Amino acid sequence: MKALRWHGQKDLRLENIEEPTALPGKVKIKVEWCGICGSDLHEYTAGPIFIPNGEPHPITGEKAPIVMGHEFSGKVVEVGEGVTKVKVGDRVVVEPIYTCGHCDACKSGYYNLCSTMGFLGLAGGGGGFSEYVAAEQSMVHKIPDSISYEQGALVEPSAVALHAVRQSKLKVGDKAIVFGAGPIGLLVIEALKASGAAEIYAVELSAERKQKATELGAIVIDPKEYDVVEEIHNRTNGGADVAFEVTGVPPVLTQALNSTKVGGELMIVSIFEKEAPVHPNNVVMKERTIKGIIGYRNVFPAVISLMGQGYFSAEKLVTKRIKLDDVIEEGFEALLKEKNQVKILVKAE
Repeated sequence: MKALRWHGQKDLRLENIEEPTALPGKVKIKVEWCGICGSDLHEYTAGPIFIPNGEPHPITGEKAPIVMGHEFSGKVVEVGEGVTKVKVGDRVVVEPIYTCGHCDACKSGYYNLCSTMGFLGLAGGGGGFSEYVAAEQSMVHKIPDSISYEQGALVEPSAVALHAVRQSKLKVGDKAIVFGAGPIGLLVIEALKASGAAEIYAVELSAERKQKATELGAIVIDPKEYDVVEEIHNRTNGGADVAFEVTGVPPVLTQALNSTKVGGELMIVSIFEKEAPVHPNNVVMKERTIKGIIGYRNVFPAVISLMGQGYFSAEKLVTKRIKLDDVIEEGFEALLKEKNQVKILVKAE
């Protein structure tokens, strides 16, 4: 089958590899759509970050080259011995987290913080940028007929956004600000709407992304036109209750922190490639809180339910649909060159 594999930084190759089979406990899925994630792009431009290169991953036993892609939907075409969760013909999405099951985090229920955690599509085990994937049945979630396969490919990134909001101290009626209206930032806006935020602000430079944020109901602030911190304090009468940093750009971290009110909270959702200094006094003197999140846990069913109510709409968020044959130039390179792109979906054929 065709599959996109990471060999090294700026070295992705579309190759023919062996098609997986449904071993005991596994589900073979015909991939329909797979989204290009910001973490995929980071691996392409600055990796390896999550991809094991040199030493095999402790859970999968695999190392580069690995098949990429972890935001995908598809149809079950085969089930292995012992699989009871799904059957052939079911429409599914995959929660692509590998965990050891026995570290302190896993035993405490924080499986996304597993000491050896990895992602299918980044740590081995196949990936969504291919024709077929064989995943553990524990990773598989059914989606109803009312949710399209394109929509299904947004469940995984939407789970990141919903987890970020659920882990924050946001309450119904609060004011929130999102720094960065890329795919995850826009999904955070949706999650904030679903969680009852009264006012949602978005800080963004890109015209296309500003438009998308506006369409989703956010009040957009362009950092070229305003002193963002001053502007948000003026508009909110003292600062946002919660700020979400979704850019991964070091100077933005300080802006996001200082945009919150006395006793406010900064949620760090980004993966940073470089250190980002924060002056402790900006936390101490206002008794602010800084919290980070990675991935998600126990939210896929909630995301699927919210999608059934119209949240996290693919029609509002997807800006380009391409074939697997074109994934490097029209996908990864396009995201680097075309700042108007938001979410690109890849059709596995």
